[in-house]
Amino acid sequence: MTADNEPGRGTRLLFFGEDSLADGFRLIGFETYPDPIPADLERVFRDLLRARENAFVVIEDRLMQADIPILRQIRREGGRIVLMAIPPLREPPRLASEVADRLRAMFGASSMKARESS
Repeated sequence: MTADNEPGRGTRLLFFGEDSLADGFRLIGFETYPDPIPADLERVFRDLLRARENAFVVIEDRLMQADIPILRQIRREGGRIVLMAIPPLREPPRLASEVADRLRAMFGASSMKARESS
């Protein structure tokens, strides 16, 4: 049995985002970091990496899009830490991903807009 599959070694659930959403995530068992700054993410993710912990992380899209080195590292490595970006609560949803960015680069932004509005 590998260390990643040992009984009792669970997956941490973390939320980084708007304070207005933090209570809901806290109620369903997430560790919450309301209105975090990049230094908060650096500290928590460094600890996760050092301890080799599994984590499912819900993170506000503005943080995911920010130039935060530890997030780039985790996205590049993949593995035990899964990141899921969510849109801001008070703005209309905007689907964004690396796949969408690549499609825009290949086919142009205007072709993506036509699909999004239908």
